[in-house]
Amino acid sequence: MEWAEVLADPVLQDLPYKIELNEYGKIVMSPASNRRSLLQGDVIRLLGGKLPGRVFPECSIQTTKGVKVADVVWCSADFIRQYGFATPYPHAPELCVEVVSPSNSRQELAEKIALYLNAGVREVWIVFEDGRIEIHDASGRLERSALLHPIVLEF
Repeated sequence: MEWAEVLADPVLQDLPYKIELNEYGKIVMSPASNRRSLLQGDVIRLLGGKLPGRVFPECSIQTTKGVKVADVVWCSADFIRQYGFATPYPHAPELCVEVVSPSNSRQELAEKIALYLNAGVREVWIVFEDGRIEIHDASGRLERSALLHPIVLEF
């Protein structure tokens, strides 16, 4: 499948799952929990109050292994001027955040980090259910974000 087909398919519109495409054009679904949704909201609130630009959830990004959907992204005004609201984005926004769900394996998270980095992201944040955040950039795992410090999620 192509991403435009996923968006246009009425059967896929109201599923309680995050939908992505793998490198073969097959749909991959991840179940969403209320805890995960709450953490997405916390990240959006945190970034929206601290960084200029735009923050939004469920951002589709074309990667070398299909379309991946970052749980939350932050992008600068320059990014929006360059890419508008292309769907999926051909280049990753400056920050992609993945909120871990119980179905995510460590291998899957590592692959997403690599795919977002390959797509041009500046930083990838991995947010765990307990509020811990791992930060990654092209050099590897970081002790702190170059975009925002300190990072504090309030529960």
